Amino acid sequence: MANPSDELIQLCRVAVEAETAATSEPYTKEGWAPWLAAAETFQRAVTAEAEATETDRGKLEQAVKKAVLWPEPAER
Repeated sequence: MANPSDELIQLCRVAVEAETAATSEPYTKEGWAPWLAAAETFQRAVTAEAEATETDRGKLEQAVKKAVLWPEPAER
């Protein structure tokens, strides 16, 4: 499994939060703009990190989304 950077995980969180905000209201171009910008930033960062670390891009993105959307429970 790929090992994404903390920065990449944070960018994904920002995109997910922007998506939640955008989809909680009726569609407007202005309302969705932050989500689209955050998603584009995240996708560019995934590509850059995959190239820099010679990691499969798809596996890296999958690892990031798993960490953000389905985090492992904290150990006690």
